[in-house]
Amino acid sequence: MPQPSPRANSNAAKAMAKPKVANPIAGEAGGANSKLTPVGAHFWKHKTLEELNSAEWESLCDGCGRCCLVKLEDEDSGIVYFTDIGCKLFDSFSCRCMDYARRLRKVRDCIRLTPAKVLAFRWLPPSCAYRLVAEGRDLPWWHPLVSGTQTSVHEAGISARGRVSLMENEVEPADYPSHIVAWPGKWPNKPRRGHTGASRIAKSQKGATTDKKL
Repeated sequence: MPQPSPRANSNAAKAMAKPKVANPIAGEAGGANSKLTPVGAHFWKHKTLEELNSAEWESLCDGCGRCCLVKLEDEDSGIVYFTDIGCKLFDSFSCRCMDYARRLRKVRDCIRLTPAKVLAFRWLPPSCAYRLVAEGRDLPWWHPLVSGTQTSVHEAGISARGRVSLMENEVEPADYPSHIVAWPGKWPNKPRRGHTGASRIAKSQKGATTDKKL
């Protein structure tokens, strides 16, 4: 799943009036390059993040790609701002990492997400499945483990598809602040239920997003 890594960049810091100092943070999605994997039914309802096996952990990523956007941290306040700039390994259409197996070697500030880090990384999107499970909440209807298809996160308008303006190797760090956007850090506004399967499941799980784990 996504893991952020602080990158100090003096140019971006100088270019940013408020926040005054910014550190780019890169996120890594744990299941960002995985396909749906057969795992225990609704395992997230009766297991903690620490109890998940490798296949369950990877499948928990919904593939939204929000965590793979470059972020800026105000060094004074600690506030993290999302941008619409994608990591250099991010495929902005599939919202997957183009070299997931070697991402940590190719992107120096890509951080491996672990159960212990989920709640510590307050910048994780509110819709992030890892964050939801850590908070004892259920997965939303658009999550692939609920809808049964990897495309539901895109069809619902949750992912970063169509929202990435540039890749990080196409823009100067000093210009990062001009790409700050708010939507990645917010709960999706009126997700579209365009997928038939997702719509059917959504009706049966209406109101379930706040359910506690068993």
